[in-house]
Amino acid sequence: MYKGSCLCGKIHYQVNAELSDFGYCHCVSCQKASGSSYGANAGLSRDSFSLTDHESHLREFESSAGKFRAFCSNCGSPLYAYLSKSPDVIRIRLGSLDTPFDKRCQAHTFVSENASWESIDNDADVPQFDEWATRDVLVQSGSRQT
Repeated sequence: MYKGSCLCGKIHYQVNAELSDFGYCHCVSCQKASGSSYGANAGLSRDSFSLTDHESHLREFESSAGKFRAFCSNCGSPLYAYLSKSPDVIRIRLGSLDTPFDKRCQAHTFVSENASWESIDNDADVPQFDEWATRDVLVQSGSRQT
């Protein structure tokens, strides 16, 4: 259904399921992991995800207690993340997709940590939350959302 890869092309993956709804996370951790003002991630079952080649370049980093981020050891591209308490659900980094993804952002989360140089005012029709989005607006599968 979806294909993706890292920047250098040493890691390719395939997703055989629909990706969850997503939001833009403006927390400092997502800023650091993405190198931008927010992270854009969609959840799916790990069973629906497969690496199609070059698995030896995949590395993981525990960025905070129980949260692991997977990336290419050659180019550094972030590919997905997961929690040790729910390793069967991963969160794909949407920027790593090679095939079209037509869903739209459902919420801006952690806007209390928004980068000072980033304005999200142009996205006024999308709800904003100081921390996690309420579950009636966005369910972030595989995250620490309560």
